[in-house]
This record gives sequence, structure tokens and C-alpha cells, in this order.
Amino acid sequence: MSTSHSRMLLATAALAGVLGLAACAAGPGSSPAPTSSASSTGDISGAAPPEGRVIGTGTVLDVAGDAQLCLGAVAESYPPQCTGIPLDGWTWEGVDGSETSGDTQWGTYAVYGTFDGDRYTVTDPPIMLALYDPIRPEDPAGGVDGTSSEADLARIQDEIAASLGREALSLWIERGYVWVNVVWDDGTLQDALDAEYGDDVVIVTSALREID
Repeated sequence: MSTSHSRMLLATAALAGVLGLAACAAGPGSSPAPTSSASSTGDISGAAPPEGRVIGTGTVLDVAGDAQLCLGAVAESYPPQCTGIPLDGWTWEGVDGSETSGDTQWGTYAVYGTFDGDRYTVTDPPIMLALYDPIRPEDPAGGVDGTSSEADLARIQDEIAASLGREALSLWIERGYVWVNVVWDDGTLQDALDAEYGDDVVIVTSALREID
């Protein structure tokens, strides 16, 4: 069994326990968790990796030939810093829109590839984000606002922040829901959170979008 798959299974088994501990530690008066966190190398939902190609949009950061795709927050330093998904098969040849400082080169792109749960393999030439026209995704809430109270949503946000940590690329409250954006979920994490908090309370979205 691969290290990646083992990590996902262990994290899934621990998710309910961590949520339970967070529920004891966080009360309705707790401060909401930050709405964004550093990006990570994958998700801990135990989800099976996508079978076909996906597309992800973000910053490609290449330090001395070690390239990664950052789907979450990027530190506004010069050069920028982030922790993203390792990129295999990345080349700057024929790619416009990048900056360079020392041994670091970076730019923002839509990147096509395959994702095995840990690493992202580039399959097609990237597109500069300035030129990328994505298809507007469907509203996962179906245009219906949630009915949970602000106090409950703040508590749930705290608990999910504690359980997922950096695996949550972003985490916020909007339209009566707690929204969680992770690198990839096939519905496994959504099901776990539905079981914990009930339907129509937490909405999980994936930064990687299937295209095949």
C-alpha cells in the first residue's frame, strides 16, 4: 500500500475522533477560524484520486527545478512562498507570464494533469490565468441558502479547522453554510461531514476539477 493511501486511510479513521475533541474544546462563543490557510500537498478525506485528467488553477512555484502547484494561499513575499502539490513534467519552455528572482521562477496558470493523491503530473501545455476562461461551476447549494444559525456555523467552522488544519485550502461561512475547499474530494469528505453535522450544513468543494 502506498504511503499516500495509508495516510489518507489513517486520517479518515481519525476524522470523527478529532471532530469530537474539537467539539469539546470549541463552544458557541469561540472565535471563527481563519478563512484561509496555507495550501497542502493533498487532502485527508480518504478520497480515491481522480481517474482521468483534472485542471487546477494557481501559482506554479519552481525553486531550483523543484516545481509545485499552489492551490491555496501564497505568501506575498518576493519571491513568493507556498507549499503546494509537487509537479512532475513541468517545463518553462514556451510558457509565458512568469517572473524570476534568483533560482526561483513563478507564475499563475491553469494546469492540466493527473493527480495520484500526492503528486500532479502535467499532461498538456498550461494556460496563463490572465487568458484562461473557465466554465462557471454549478452552485453546489442549488441556489438555496442554508438555515443553520451563525453561532452553530462558527462552532462548526472551528471544529473543521481543527480537524483538517492545512488540508483545508480555505474555510469560510457564506449563505448559511460552512464552505470547505480542499485539493480533491470524491464525496468521501462531504459524506463524513454530512454524517457529523447533518445535510445542508457544510459544503465541500475541490480545487481540482475533472475534465475527462
